[in-house]
Amino acid sequence: MSKGKDLAKTLMETKKVFVVSKTFCPFCVKAMRVLDKYSIPAENIEILQIENRPDMDEIQDFMKSVTGGRSVPRVFIGGKCIGGGDETQTLDKQGKLKPMLEAVGAL
Repeated sequence: MSKGKDLAKTLMETKKVFVVSKTFCPFCVKAMRVLDKYSIPAENIEILQIENRPDMDEIQDFMKSVTGGRSVPRVFIGGKCIGGGDETQTLDKQGKLKPMLEAVGAL
């Protein structure tokens, strides 16, 4: 496994909340606004901004192999991909996101 894949795989497995993101992406901003509402402690969340990384394509290709999509954001809770910005917002509005975060000890 190469460096970008290794990094993404490790973060997926070790962080309670992990997001693959790009700073200029409106869907990434949407997901981050939702997650910010919960004041997740820094040790429980990792945001991997990939737009300036030389291994950006490698990470996105890895995301496609793991989640079926290579677009960002890719939001993981407890190592499970819940989707992107729209899905994160929908889970929040349905009252399902907070219990998911609590179940993995992120809050």
